[in-house]
Amino acid sequence: MEVSRRGFLAGLGAAGIAAAGAGLVGCAPNAGSGAKASGDAATAGSGAGADGAELIAAAYLNPQDYDYRQSTTDFSTLFSPVKIGAMESSHRMIKSAAGSATYLGGLTDEFFQYYVNLAKGGVEIIWVEGELVSLITGDAAAPDAEEFCKRLVDECARYGASLGLQWAQFAPDVAELTVDEILAFEDVAADLARTIQAMGFKALEINAAGFNIGEHFLSRFHNTRTDQYGIGSLEDRARFATECIEKIKQACGDDFAVQMLIDCVEENDNLTNNATLMDLDNTLTAPSNLVITIEEGIEFAKLFEAAGCDSLHLRLGPLGNHPCQFASDLYFILYGIEGATGYGTQWDFSRHFQGSLIADHSGAGMLLDVVARYKEAVDIPCGAVTYMDPAHAPDFFEQALADGKVDFFMMTRPLTVDNEYVAKLRDGRADEIAPCTRCLHCHIGSNELNRMMGYCRVNALTQRVMTDNGPAAYELEPASSPKKIMVVGGGPAGMEAARIAAARGHEVSLYEKSGTLGGLLSFASMVKGPHENLDDLAAYLERQLELANVNVTTGKEVDRAFIESEAPDAVILAVGGTRDKADIAGDVPVVDFDSFMTADLGDDVVVYGSNAQAFDCALWLTVHKKRVTIVTPHANADLDMQQSQHAMRFMTTALYSLGVKVWPEASIKEATGGKAVIATEVGTEVTVDCDAIVDGAEMVPNTSLLDGLSVAETYAIGDCDAPFNIALAIRAGNDVGRTI
Repeated sequence: MEVSRRGFLAGLGAAGIAAAGAGLVGCAPNAGSGAKASGDAATAGSGAGADGAELIAAAYLNPQDYDYRQSTTDFSTLFSPVKIGAMESSHRMIKSAAGSATYLGGLTDEFFQYYVNLAKGGVEIIWVEGELVSLITGDAAAPDAEEFCKRLVDECARYGASLGLQWAQFAPDVAELTVDEILAFEDVAADLARTIQAMGFKALEINAAGFNIGEHFLSRFHNTRTDQYGIGSLEDRARFATECIEKIKQACGDDFAVQMLIDCVEENDNLTNNATLMDLDNTLTAPSNLVITIEEGIEFAKLFEAAGCDSLHLRLGPLGNHPCQFASDLYFILYGIEGATGYGTQWDFSRHFQGSLIADHSGAGMLLDVVARYKEAVDIPCGAVTYMDPAHAPDFFEQALADGKVDFFMMTRPLTVDNEYVAKLRDGRADEIAPCTRCLHCHIGSNELNRMMGYCRVNALTQRVMTDNGPAAYELEPASSPKKIMVVGGGPAGMEAARIAAARGHEVSLYEKSGTLGGLLSFASMVKGPHENLDDLAAYLERQLELANVNVTTGKEVDRAFIESEAPDAVILAVGGTRDKADIAGDVPVVDFDSFMTADLGDDVVVYGSNAQAFDCALWLTVHKKRVTIVTPHANADLDMQQSQHAMRFMTTALYSLGVKVWPEASIKEATGGKAVIATEVGTEVTVDCDAIVDGAEMVPNTSLLDGLSVAETYAIGDCDAPFNIALAIRAGNDVGRTI
């Protein structure tokens, strides 16, 4: 059954697609139009991939071409100057105002160092997130706010970086505002600009996208006014923004830059947000056609430019799912259901968003063609967001700049994962850049949850350093007395521990019983597909071991006798967890989790377990036209919990809409003769068709190798100690590497 993503799309024709059905509930009706989105020519087929695998219709709606990552460029355009007002950069990578919860602790050393590290790493224009506003203005402002910000500006300037601040004013009901109240909001923008200019900031970005006040004036979806700030004309809709620009320029002068952030093309993903709108016949009306088009956005851009705007930050505009407004590559996180919306429906990218997105590169550079249209209409620089990552696809992103489609890339996630991203890329060390795996653990919908749940899968310091649960500093403290360290296990936890310990000066040897490094990363990549860059993560960690001079031995299974013979000062065990064999009565075969892609499972499959691996398995099987039921002893609150809340939302809504049923707090009483009897949480028994059971139960710790060792220091990390996910495995490796 194993099939490559390109393989299962090759050979599919329109007739085969039509026979397959409509896909997700609420999908665009024309599944065959997906070929247009990728530019691939469809050929006659039977609804199966080139290797004969049968797939659901949703798999063919937005076909992907992953052959876009060539690297032959010298980045001559990427590393050429760009200017925004008085801010200048020698390259085209600009830090957008997002991606950190450092402000939650106030004006702390953590907050300060986060931005200074970006400047040290080569970022020359940095937009600071709007949450800083509440820390420096109003009654709640910190008493030392002015001194703190001046020090931050000066320290970043030491490394060649200029700072701007985003103003993100959450929107009240703009229809209810008086004109005086509107003018007062405009004055807030001008006063803020004047305040931060005195602190040394060189620019203000007006966030007129998403759920902010500027967007609600621009949008006919939100704005129902009939006066000079209403929807009577494009000029009226843009008036709030243009007057803000003019007032800021009057207050701060022409050298103080104003950047406008807007939705450059919109669609309504959450049709239920119109459920209260009824016409006179009590018939539901859903004004999805009131979204902002590219053409409207371009006219707004012209008005902004005429008012004095210095640059445009352009992002996608789905009306409901906020993370997809700036991280719209989330639409590609489900392997085989690319275009899932998070609402149980699926975009047809050849038609939605005016068919204008680059939708066949797994979300990379989605808006570049749209931004090119804006650039043709205005003379000010235009930048775009959504996984703009030149190291990921060098030729693709360099060519977009060289062709004049875009002036600069707005970036946060790649720069947060690796603060030295720009410097490494400039120096030709792209293989040393830690890759963003696009899991979205870094962004949590509620700020209060950020400290608990917001973290980077790859960078163990993000939102942890200088806090109670993380290292005291970004820098590695050299080992006071170098030790001989043995790391057993070459997965992400073991590789991270080895690289950190070696970088501190220890003599480190790593042993892996298989023939390759990476642990479960390779298997995860096959299940999840290429979107999350897990192969890149494994390659990065392996390269780091080379740079740190870790002695790596593969194909070596370590036992206690070998450890004792090597006489290390410390042993770090990172061999991964194990699974207890599911004890299920009956004759239905129970398949090990690592065999589900190759085993003959039949048509009806029960997946036992509710962790992220079990859900990834359920998705893969569902895409391959299996009828899947999930049974788990765990509660609803624990379903798919190892993934970010955003990935979880996409996964659960897509699977449920495709008919996958989950039975929480349940057990499989027996499975005989193609049927499984499920004992449910409410005391009933339900019988379902079942040709095979995939055992995806929770892993359990696996630390027995450490028992009885005479080694002075022993540590167990990652899944062998506390099974959970890649992020916490890397975190554990980083922490223990700093501890020894």
